[in-house]
Amino acid sequence: MTTTSSTETLVVGGHRRIRPFNTANTYPEQNLSNDLCQAVVAGNTVYLRGQVAQDLDTRECVAVGDPAGQAHKTMDNIEMLLAEAGAALEHIVSCHVYLTDVRYREDVYRVLGERLKGVFYASTGLVVDSLARPEWVVEVTVTAVIP
Repeated sequence: MTTTSSTETLVVGGHRRIRPFNTANTYPEQNLSNDLCQAVVAGNTVYLRGQVAQDLDTRECVAVGDPAGQAHKTMDNIEMLLAEAGAALEHIVSCHVYLTDVRYREDVYRVLGERLKGVFYASTGLVVDSLARPEWVVEVTVTAVIP
């Protein structure tokens, strides 16, 4: 395992795993133990885990009760993880947006529209009953391809 500042990277199966973690540490209230990571770089494709309004270093939830604030933090995480993978926002080709209430759509999509202006990515939006933590109201996952 190599360490770069506060991020860890593993190579498993020939692919780079960025910020590996175990769910036992992330969700201690749940009886889980899954080895996951925040991003996988396979060739020139970057796959991000669904991102939420959580500080990736401290695991603190941010912008609780504020859909636009959560969207901003989510996009901050996406931008940071893409940079750690050697990519940028303009490399995004696909995006899935999960909302816990359709009434949050305008606030969240306004933020995404500002942050991803000119990218022209394929997008899917879904309304779900809940996310992994009750305080999260938006989750976004992206795939990026580095030219």
